[in-house]
Amino acid sequence: MRIVYFGTPSFAAEVLKFLMESGIEVAAIVTKPDRPRGRSGKPAFSAVKELVARNYPAIALYQPDKASTASFEKELRRFDADLFVVVAYGEIVKQELLDLPRQGCINLHASLLPKYRGAAPIPFALLDGAKKTGITVIEMVAKMDAGDILAQEQIFIPTAMNGMELEEKLCILGKKTLLRVIGNFSHYYSQKKPQDPKQATYVQKIDPSMARIDWNQDAKTIHNQIRAFSPRPGAWAEVERNGQWKRMKIYKSQVVQGEGAVGSSLSFSQKEWVVACGKKALSIIEVQLEGKKRLPCRDFALGFNQPLQLK
Repeated sequence: MRIVYFGTPSFAAEVLKFLMESGIEVAAIVTKPDRPRGRSGKPAFSAVKELVARNYPAIALYQPDKASTASFEKELRRFDADLFVVVAYGEIVKQELLDLPRQGCINLHASLLPKYRGAAPIPFALLDGAKKTGITVIEMVAKMDAGDILAQEQIFIPTAMNGMELEEKLCILGKKTLLRVIGNFSHYYSQKKPQDPKQATYVQKIDPSMARIDWNQDAKTIHNQIRAFSPRPGAWAEVERNGQWKRMKIYKSQVVQGEGAVGSSLSFSQKEWVVACGKKALSIIEVQLEGKKRLPCRDFALGFNQPLQLK
């Protein structure tokens, strides 16, 4: 099976590496153009491009602004691919491109479709407090994440699992399932099942403003927000120190009993830090104050001699 691979972030890079190491013939790789990153604003490689440059420099690599153009379709046609494989590429592929490979195009999506169609299924599953999620391999169509299901696997989500941990679990599950589908494509294709559009839900891209904590919300909602955005971009609040308000990221928490003025510290010591929420309270376990290192709260508390107020 000769494939052209489309992908951009670290999730896609891990899947590509696994397919390559498993002997899949990858004729060409398509990723998004270099983007400005960090304070310097210098263009940076995508995770897929970094992997290719380091391990597979002989494979043709493309970074079109838009993949679905007549000129790029012509370029890809020369690879005579059996299958296009798309994993978190970052663009809706148009029908003209989907029609190029002999067997069609498939996509690995990090949710139990038709739930969580769209760009950020992993953090939204955590924001919703979902009990389970999974991966789905679909036949691609021109509509976003709407194609027939070729394979689907699920996992349960522990209440303390964060975004990075869930992504790692889904990546392991996804790359193994994708390999099985590619290796026995005719079998999976013959048993494909349509999605139920009535069950479809959609998620947007993550906006940085979504990471700010509102202590008026209930503790469970805030806890889900913290783990959804841990470690990146990091849920955050402001904390008062020496009469000044500074941003503080919170990476780990636990819902506990307690009530008081919203955002006030019900308990603050090396043993525990408990903050009142709109309903119940939150035990804060790991934080990072603006300009400081990430610390467990037992170490963070050493720098303060009185309870803290948050907003």
